[in-house]
Amino acid sequence: MNPTPCRLIPMPSHLLGAALCILALATTHPDAAAQAAGGSHAGHGAATPAAAAPASAEWAEAEVRRLDAANGRVTLRHGPIRSLDMPPMTMVFQVRDPARLAALRNGDRIRFQAVAEDGKYFLTQIEKQP
Repeated sequence: MNPTPCRLIPMPSHLLGAALCILALATTHPDAAAQAAGGSHAGHGAATPAAAAPASAEWAEAEVRRLDAANGRVTLRHGPIRSLDMPPMTMVFQVRDPARLAALRNGDRIRFQAVAEDGKYFLTQIEKQP
């Protein structure tokens, strides 16, 4: 059996760089390739469904970046969320009761607990920090 020779396909350098970056990510962390390709947060803790925050859930800290109380969403720039195995980043969280966002303002420092359900992230506890 003769192996098929490998043909090189001409590729612009910016595409080659992106392809190499995704390849490097895929070989170092299995969830990273999906996130790099799709920009989704689905790989962070979503593999284990959580209906409610465990009693021993750790608190995470964040800064409120944007409020959308009418739709029950808040954008947070947060530190690590150990209970979700999530690194620091800025992302949108949902709340089941939008009234819980009434006391918050952009720039507020908070601590919170969150869960992942069906690919979405919900705040289960919110405490405004001084």
